[in-house]
Amino acid sequence: MKKDTLEYRMMMEHNRMKIPNSKLLSGSLVGKYPISLDGGRTTIFISDLSKEAETREKYQVRKDNKLFFFVKKPKV
Repeated sequence: MKKDTLEYRMMMEHNRMKIPNSKLLSGSLVGKYPISLDGGRTTIFISDLSKEAETREKYQVRKDNKLFFFVKKPKV
């Protein structure tokens, strides 16, 4: 007879076999590199250190665009 009770389905050991390792490591900082942005106020973690410059540039562009919407436009 197969064990198909609710308790068996909810056991972590049973479910772990079906979950890929990439999802089990989500939120983990293993193999990630910290990048400090905005004068140390913001820290993000990336997996590829060669993309540090690109990440900094994207952050700055997003920050500038976000601030653009909150600035009062001069009346003409």
